[in-house]
Amino acid sequence: MFPSGDSFRGSRGCFAQLLMKNLPVAPGLNEPYEYPSAPSTSNGPSKRIFDQQVRKTFIPAYALKPTVSPQTLIDRYMQGESHAVSLLHQLAKILQFHLEMKETVTTGNIPGLYFAFCAVIDGVEYKTGMGTTKKDARLKAAQLALEDLLPTLGSVEAGLPEASDAPPLLPVREEPSISDVYPCRANHERRNSVNLQFPQAVRDQLAQLMSSHLEFSACAGTTAAFIIQTSSGCEVVALGTGNFNTKESGSSSGRILHDSHAVVTARRSLMRFLYRHLLMFFSKTANLTEKSVFQQSGSGGLLSLKSGISLHLYVNQLPKGAAQIPSRLRLNPLSISAWQVNNEISLHLSVEGKVFSVFSSSFDHSPSTVVSMSTTDKITQWQVLGYQGALLSHFIDPIYVQSILIGDSCCRDIRGMEMSVSQRVEGITSQLPMFYCMMRPHISLAPSVATDSSDGGQLTYGINWSEGDGSLEVVDGLQGKTIEESPFKSGSALASRLCKAAMLHRFKLVAKEAQRQDLLATSSYREAKRMAKPYQEAKTMLRTYLSQQGFGSWLVKLSVGENFSM
Repeated sequence: MFPSGDSFRGSRGCFAQLLMKNLPVAPGLNEPYEYPSAPSTSNGPSKRIFDQQVRKTFIPAYALKPTVSPQTLIDRYMQGESHAVSLLHQLAKILQFHLEMKETVTTGNIPGLYFAFCAVIDGVEYKTGMGTTKKDARLKAAQLALEDLLPTLGSVEAGLPEASDAPPLLPVREEPSISDVYPCRANHERRNSVNLQFPQAVRDQLAQLMSSHLEFSACAGTTAAFIIQTSSGCEVVALGTGNFNTKESGSSSGRILHDSHAVVTARRSLMRFLYRHLLMFFSKTANLTEKSVFQQSGSGGLLSLKSGISLHLYVNQLPKGAAQIPSRLRLNPLSISAWQVNNEISLHLSVEGKVFSVFSSSFDHSPSTVVSMSTTDKITQWQVLGYQGALLSHFIDPIYVQSILIGDSCCRDIRGMEMSVSQRVEGITSQLPMFYCMMRPHISLAPSVATDSSDGGQLTYGINWSEGDGSLEVVDGLQGKTIEESPFKSGSALASRLCKAAMLHRFKLVAKEAQRQDLLATSSYREAKRMAKPYQEAKTMLRTYLSQQGFGSWLVKLSVGENFSM
């Protein structure tokens, strides 16, 4: 975790310390662990007693079989026979992860005296629970943590190692790995079958979409997709491809897509999915309300995803930006200058298909050049602010992804992604408004769903789709508009269904169904966003935090492109 306070501000030398915590995973076992020195008597009773004590000391946890299975404990909890705090501590003991119930601070305008706690599992802070007593706050925090944790465990017993009657192995010292720092993730890796389900679901959805539009199959190499997982399985709900920013300098009507990179496209498709389910929830038809993914959360009248639903992100290419830190920076952290480290894990800008550190002066700064934050930085932001964006935050709690799967066949190391998405913003949760947090996703490698076969004319094309769409839409990333040959076109102006104007239209529809007259009275897209006070407060805090930690300043765009209205 970064040092707090002014000791870190403006200090480029501290970036090397950050990398020191992130040494590479060793391909094999290295130097043997040296036992403490034995008594000088070589073969006497003291020596034998010492050997026995050492062997007891180093019996690994996996040689001990739990007396009660994790699934039994979970079943008891689901049946109301135990409470959440007890279950978390029992799972921590059996699954060998570190658990802390940490008291934190209440934020926002909260009347009365409240206590706040959050569960911290292997360094990952879960949602904050609040109560009028510390006991109630701990219980609420444990319940919120279990809502997110249990769906990721799958079949817990399948991930447990078998007990062995063989003598315990001698301890061996390895280079630090992800499993060392976050032991619970080793259990996640053993349940790798879940990670295989997501790419297969994305592959199947791609095949279905492309079956009647083979002419656009070359777009699939950059695929990104959002998957919803429930107890009954997983489903792809939003998908996007693309790799470009528009060359158009700006749009005052909100009808041009400025960033058509795959993850950004998939995220905007996810927002369309969320708007669709909000309309279902607020409909007067009970059947549609029941099918919605939302439920009343009790947090200031906002909605939340139903219990047992978790969101996951699949990317077929390692996102551009700091996630692509060269291996040499992690392998030899002491052999490089702080300036190099600073530029590699700093915020990055995407300019005409290329990325540059915000500290770089080697790209075109002219006003006519379209510049956006890198995809890695946007994922970092969404893991703090939520993937729903400002407009949707008027209706729903922040929505975070629980895992990110990287299907890039050329990627062998996720350390850059871990550092960029999670470690750059460690420690920010206590400074955020209520219900916002830094949600640390489980990041892992996964099979690729498509090869990058982009060719000539289709190089700039990208597709988008969300659950419920009748057909896919094809957008020219350089133009920021739908192409004439697209299976779906919204009109003769060729504005994409993902553009800001389309999002404002959906926002107004939901505001009407939810009977939010205050939102219906907004005069512009920009005003509607600014009225989302907690979201804007969290965004300001995030960008201030990143700047104070030395990662650079977030790009501030001109507001002229958001002053349009319906």
